[in-house]
Amino acid sequence: MSVFIAFEGGEGVGKTTQIGLLADWLRGAGRTVRVTFEPGDSPLGAHIRRLLLDPDSAEVSPRAEALLYAADRAHHVETVILPALAAGEVVVTDRYVDSTLAYQGAGRDLPGAERINAWATNGLVPHLTVLLDLDPAVGLARARRRAALDRLEGASLDFHRAVRAAFLRLAEADPARYLVLDAGAPPEALAQRIQEVVGGLL
Repeated sequence: MSVFIAFEGGEGVGKTTQIGLLADWLRGAGRTVRVTFEPGDSPLGAHIRRLLLDPDSAEVSPRAEALLYAADRAHHVETVILPALAAGEVVVTDRYVDSTLAYQGAGRDLPGAERINAWATNGLVPHLTVLLDLDPAVGLARARRRAALDRLEGASLDFHRAVRAAFLRLAEADPARYLVLDAGAPPEALAQRIQEVVGGLL
């Protein structure tokens, strides 16, 4: 049985850690797992990622930014996600459509982002979206300790607060598809809860 799981959340919430723990658990249970990410998990996507996130890249207008994310996502779905699902794998992605709805739709105030991404993905929706929620001030402090901030991470705190609020609105509107967790909890406790819910899907 193929399953599609997306991890979402603001900066520094621990998505990479939880994705790694989930993938290890699934593989230990005998499942084939495809761990992927957006933007950039394809040769074409790597070029788009540099344009979008490199702090030294030229300024990108908000609408162009949204379209570049949609282009990366369309290619990602077609060349990475759908083939893996067709092969019966569990696909776990670090970011998907909700990130654009939060970062560009709310953060950049572009309400048309939902229509663009529905078309780019041909309506492909995850079976489960894990939303790791954290105060943006805390998350950004974590991100700064990890590495230099990229172009989006370096946006204002108000921008990141708008992003967090948008993520929470999306989860509230479709609670059956979302697992919302406090990213300030111990990683082991978060991983256990995620495994319980994913186990139910499988």
